[in-house]
Amino acid sequence: MTPRISGFDQQRVPVADGVALHAAIGGSGSPIVLLHGFPQTHLMWRHVAADLAADHTVIVPDLRGYGDSDKPADPDGTAYAKRTMAADVVALAGALGHDRFALAGHDRGALVAIRAGLDHPERISRLAVLDVLPTLDMWDVLHGVDAAVGFHLYLMAQPPGLPEQMIAASADAFFGHFLDGWTRDPGAIPTDVRAAYLAASRAAVDSIVADYRATAGIDVVHDRADRAAGNRLRMPVTVLQQGWGAALGYDAAGLWRQWAPDLVHETVTCGHFMAEEAPADVVRALRALLAREPARPA
Repeated sequence: MTPRISGFDQQRVPVADGVALHAAIGGSGSPIVLLHGFPQTHLMWRHVAADLAADHTVIVPDLRGYGDSDKPADPDGTAYAKRTMAADVVALAGALGHDRFALAGHDRGALVAIRAGLDHPERISRLAVLDVLPTLDMWDVLHGVDAAVGFHLYLMAQPPGLPEQMIAASADAFFGHFLDGWTRDPGAIPTDVRAAYLAASRAAVDSIVADYRATAGIDVVHDRADRAAGNRLRMPVTVLQQGWGAALGYDAAGLWRQWAPDLVHETVTCGHFMAEEAPADVVRALRALLAREPARPA
């Protein structure tokens, strides 16, 4: 039996033509939406969501292309643009009665959350980003042999066909590599949850690759347009990241300030899957963000 977030209801909510998202929903109070990363599902938020539900309405979807959400085909390279996926999230919250909400994302979900903040600032009250850089900066800091850490980014950026074939041929080994290698505390992802992540990813190879391929294509186009136009995140932003800046030789907080003037940036000591490895720290950061007043313009 697939694990669930205790006390949360499960719904399927139409968000676009032919696309519905599966979401776990619990609690009451001001709303916050939590977006998962790779190679995971909404389950990664199980500890954080349960805590926040004490005084917030917590909405935890599977992203389009992941988990139990729909996985549309991608004939023109836009079905998994972060702009498209962000519109899904805004539509989901609206369908559940929330015109304005806080948003937190981890990994792939963080890229969706950033795009939602840029495209829909009137809808996103506060934004939390866990362990990514904005797309343009991510590609810029990967160079030389250090880029080997992101080999999967380059594999899934290739034209359709070969990446899907290679990954599908050894799906559990491929996805398991990240679940094991990116976790400092193996006990943070118990056996039943790990099995659920592998099963969900195994069933979604084409859409997961399409999501990553978009980040080497249409997402770059959109981010470059925002950078050229000076478009930035207008809401309070909290970023939690591992110490990749020191490891790869860049100023992570400095890169983030170019996008988010109202910024709190923290470096964490846990592994990549921080919502599972250090949920109390993530809850603390999210609660501080939710209580934070927007900075006044200088």
